[in-house]
Amino acid sequence: MRVKNKAGMQAIWRQVEQMRASGVLGQLVRFGIAGGISSVVYSLVYLPLTAYVFPPRQAVAAVPFAFAVAVVVGFFLHSRWSFKGHAKEPGAARHVKFVIVQGSGLALNAVITWIGTALLHLHPWIPLIPAVFLAAIVTFVLNRFWVFN
Repeated sequence: MRVKNKAGMQAIWRQVEQMRASGVLGQLVRFGIAGGISSVVYSLVYLPLTAYVFPPRQAVAAVPFAFAVAVVVGFFLHSRWSFKGHAKEPGAARHVKFVIVQGSGLALNAVITWIGTALLHLHPWIPLIPAVFLAAIVTFVLNRFWVFN
């Protein structure tokens, strides 16, 4: 059993080394940090709106406002740091693609928030957790392979 675990760990380390050598690992770390900052910004807008403006079962109404602010922050962080030097298209085309990708993240976020608050009657911060993580995964893949090549 120990030999099998050692071989598995070696395979994982080889994969990590390949990701490091290709630059994907560093990009993923930068994306995670920038995404974390964007998620904090999102939360700083979303949570007060759900506490003082929108009733808990209508928390989904706060999503577009919070997402708009987070997208602006995210675009500057990702284009100037996470994916710096990877864009092969001029600014306008890349901006449109970025907005489309963020729109998919917004839709995913809104659906998860709506399910959690309107259908399951959860506190508005609870759906925030899976929404942020799933949107991060989807938007990283789309940004990496479509927006910033």
